Amino acid sequence: MRKMRFFRSIHFKFALIYVLLILIAMQIIGVYFLGKLETQLVENYQISINERVNLLAYNLEQEVKKEREEESTTIESDIRILLDDFVSEDIKEVIFYDNKSRVLGTSSPYNQNIIGRRTTELLVKRTLLGVGDKKIQLEETTNQRLYVSYIPVRSNNEVIGVIKLTAWLENVYEDIKEINDIFVTGTGIAMLITALLGILVAQTITRPITAMKKHAIDLTKGNFSKKVKVYGHDEIGQLAMTFNNLTRKLKDAQATTESERRKLTSVLTHMTDGVIATDKRGRVILINDPALSMLNVSRETAFNKPILSLLNLEEKYSLDDLNNDLDAVVLDFSTEKKPYILKINFSTIQKESGTTNGIIAVLYDITEQEKIDQERREFVANVSHELRTPLTTMKSYLEALADGAWTDKDIAPQFIDVTQTETERMIRLVNDLLQLSKLDSKDYRLTKDWVEFSSFFHKVIDRFEMTKNQDVHFNRRFPNDPVYIEMDKDKITQVLDNIISNALKYSPEGGEVTFHLVEYEDKIEVQIKDDGVGIPKENLSQIFERFYRVDKARTRKLGGTGLGLAIAKEMIEAHGGKIWAKSNEGAGTTIYFTLPIDQEIEDDWS
Repeated sequence: MRKMRFFRSIHFKFALIYVLLILIAMQIIGVYFLGKLETQLVENYQISINERVNLLAYNLEQEVKKEREEESTTIESDIRILLDDFVSEDIKEVIFYDNKSRVLGTSSPYNQNIIGRRTTELLVKRTLLGVGDKKIQLEETTNQRLYVSYIPVRSNNEVIGVIKLTAWLENVYEDIKEINDIFVTGTGIAMLITALLGILVAQTITRPITAMKKHAIDLTKGNFSKKVKVYGHDEIGQLAMTFNNLTRKLKDAQATTESERRKLTSVLTHMTDGVIATDKRGRVILINDPALSMLNVSRETAFNKPILSLLNLEEKYSLDDLNNDLDAVVLDFSTEKKPYILKINFSTIQKESGTTNGIIAVLYDITEQEKIDQERREFVANVSHELRTPLTTMKSYLEALADGAWTDKDIAPQFIDVTQTETERMIRLVNDLLQLSKLDSKDYRLTKDWVEFSSFFHKVIDRFEMTKNQDVHFNRRFPNDPVYIEMDKDKITQVLDNIISNALKYSPEGGEVTFHLVEYEDKIEVQIKDDGVGIPKENLSQIFERFYRVDKARTRKLGGTGLGLAIAKEMIEAHGGKIWAKSNEGAGTTIYFTLPIDQEIEDDWS
């Protein structure tokens, strides 16, 4: 640390404060004292002048009342003698006006030409009314202060004239200036003595403060072992003891902070959500491993990089948007092969003053959630569409019947048949939806029994063969030995019904449906193949989705709901098996599914 300059030291500041205090005190005293002194001296001067003027007014009153013979002296000359006797060094001029505002005399030898003239001066006329006046003004040529007074001359309570007195005030202000000079000199001496005393007092205070400064430097270096020496029990001594107590608490706080930092680091490292922290300029200062993994960046690349740049948000948002409690942002990093969606919530780090000190961004992987939401939206849309179509058809035919078509023996049965067909279709759709709802519920349970699968499968196929309305040949390829499976007979019957129904729907006249049962060590595999139009390769992976149809128009025409294979998938997977399909467009489709075999139980049955 650089050595402290004198003019920045506390010695100088103490002396400066002392000097300023004395200066301010002396100035306040000086302003008050000199103001009062000036007022008092001016008033005393005016009183002394007025006492002399009162004597002059009495003599002028006698001269005005005096009776004169024709050859005697004139009133102007008598008044001139009185005025000349009155004038002294501090009197500039005295003018006497009669009760008609006419000048009867002046003491100025250079202004004798105004005698006998009337004056238009307003203050003279005002004084003739009995109201005297006075003022202080500057002399025009020398710019010196003058005291001007207008005194009425009365006789028997009647104003018979006015005395205008003009006196010099500079002598009074010269006395005030001498007193002010003495006061300034005293102030300077007091300030010098105060400065010396301030430096001496500062030295007694700065010694413990210097010790505390050195201790504070040690604290910045992390050394909490030293203590400040206490020189006394005054305020500075108490400050030193407080400083030592603060050092102890800082040591404890540092240990606590380090412990909390380690805990926070551990939490950030092991949490599954991504966390990014920035400074007030929006640059990354902390990022955990999940965030690095989500963004597919290295720590070196992300550190000190603007968060907007790191998240590719520069074109859409500014740093102010993030600081103003921006709502959650969704980033779509999906590719053609793999969906990948992130949700980012922003919050600001604020100081106690309310200013923003940084930003916290929390990243969530919502790919699966978005997928579920999309499937839910599609499911609702499909259900709405599937219900609206038969309802619209039924409404149209029922309106036609209500309008009189029921009387037509040729049309009415046809309309009723269509309405009945659509009603049955809606019932199948609702039943399928209820079935899916049960399969989706958490409390769904299978009622399993041991079934010899070959004979069970033959009975299902026989039922379809006896009721089919198409010229389709059934081909069966089963093993000779019995195969026992623990399964829910009703559910697997529904699976086979759905698959065989589809095979018959899409098989041409004269076609063939092949049923193949293969037994493996730990499972059986069922294959049902038709000679239909097949399924395009790009649609094959979607046929087990709810409401999915390759040819929607043809499927609705044939009465399908689009839920059969979806239900079959749910039931097979509930049994621990798998279901899939293979197809060549134009050459038919084969549906495969497996069911597990418990080998120990199988051995018991053999």
